Amino acid sequence: MRDRPLLPLWLALPVAVAGGAVLDLAFPDIGIWPLAFVGAAMTLVTLIGRSAWGAVAVGAAFAASFYLLHIAWITRYLGPVPWFALAGVETVLNAVGAVVITLAYRWLPKVLPGRWARVTALPALVAAAWTAREQFVGSWPYTGFPWARLGMSQSDGPLAELASWLGVSGLTFVMVFLTAAVIEAVRLRVWRRVRLAVPAAVAAALLLLVPQFPTTDAGTMRVGAVQGNGPSGYFDQREPYAVFRAQLAATQPLIGQDLDLLLWPEGGVDADPINNSSIADALDDLFTQVDAPLLVNAATERGDKIYNTSMLWQAGAENPLALHDKTHPVPMGEYVPDRWFFEALAPDLIGLIQREYTPGTNPPFFDVNGVGVGLAICFDVIYDDVIWDGARDGAEVYMFQTNNADFRGTDENVQQLGFARMRAIETGRSVVNISTVGTSQVIAPDGSVIDGLAADTAGALLVDVPLRSGLTPAVVLGPALQWLLGWSALPMLVLLGILARRRTKAAPSEEDDAAGV
Repeated sequence: MRDRPLLPLWLALPVAVAGGAVLDLAFPDIGIWPLAFVGAAMTLVTLIGRSAWGAVAVGAAFAASFYLLHIAWITRYLGPVPWFALAGVETVLNAVGAVVITLAYRWLPKVLPGRWARVTALPALVAAAWTAREQFVGSWPYTGFPWARLGMSQSDGPLAELASWLGVSGLTFVMVFLTAAVIEAVRLRVWRRVRLAVPAAVAAALLLLVPQFPTTDAGTMRVGAVQGNGPSGYFDQREPYAVFRAQLAATQPLIGQDLDLLLWPEGGVDADPINNSSIADALDDLFTQVDAPLLVNAATERGDKIYNTSMLWQAGAENPLALHDKTHPVPMGEYVPDRWFFEALAPDLIGLIQREYTPGTNPPFFDVNGVGVGLAICFDVIYDDVIWDGARDGAEVYMFQTNNADFRGTDENVQQLGFARMRAIETGRSVVNISTVGTSQVIAPDGSVIDGLAADTAGALLVDVPLRSGLTPAVVLGPALQWLLGWSALPMLVLLGILARRRTKAAPSEEDDAAGV
């Protein structure tokens, strides 16, 4: 027989809605990081003892509340339709994933009914189920949307250092384990059996006491990073080359300075220098003036395909010296998968997306005069594979190029900055996060801010950026940890379901034997 729900449905639904809102407060701009545990606890208690359809209902209530708040920045220019569409997809996927968590609560205690299993094995399985749901939502449909992973909520808090050992997914796992272990300890009246608090205490100690994995000092790189604050939004009114001219103007304070690299943001060149000789000549002139390689970005056309491309540029050489095309173009933003289908649903909105960016296959890494530079273009910062590939290829520093102009004045900007900070901690490397319109920051390997430019401000940064070598466990073991701490929940649940069903069938026979039948 299934356990009765911890909360009746009439109460569980508003608790789930409140839990989603509380979780949103843990992320930037508000950034009250401890509320991530409160929000997670509120959704977990609504799932305990639920039927599958009940889990779908409360899971949907939680996810809808969270996503409608968390990604409201989508409405800045595009209105409510994309907002409801993306939040709706994420709600459905998370609601289905809630069933997996509910099954963990249903089946494991039947197979392992002891108290210690309730505070160790059950929280571990619940944490793995939550982590697997994050990984699924972050990879499907198309390239997924791993924007709101629980571990990312800790970017501005003291618990982020564990990500250098376990990655963001591992941080999520330990956070959920701690939350679930506390819930079970309370349900088992821990004040009577204090030892049952030990697993939760161990998880808390991991989060609070494990220091960031150390990487090795490899010197510095003098980087000039320019935020032009040009009219780079999708609907901004502008003359041809207006963004390029704004970047050039903001670069002027760096002329004559000693530089190792000049960095411009995503879309900082609003023409294709590969196919536009006048822009190519202008970049050659800029190289001559600053006497340093340029790391710039533009939409490029090669053959019959268009790419969002970062380029390493140097006059007097065959340019570009190196290319990196955005690995994960944004579905419905930079390309339209299954366009025929979505145009039938929203022809006016889909018609706005004229370019069809092709996913890149070249490495997110440049060798800049012997210094390894890892790359991520805009939303690629949220994809583990891009970050890990750069580190494994030899990155000693990261350059993140982005364009936040379509989200001026929203939380998108600071949420993305939080992800950049988490990547610095996870990899033990500095990050130069440069935007067309801000906020731009240079982030040290420990996540602290070295320098920055406020949003809506034209300016240039000149920073001796620390370099690091050596790989963190998160980078080396990342895929294995994701399987162990996430996807392993699925085969484990299948096994538990089989064993639980056998025990349920065997129970009447045992009762009959005891009665002498």
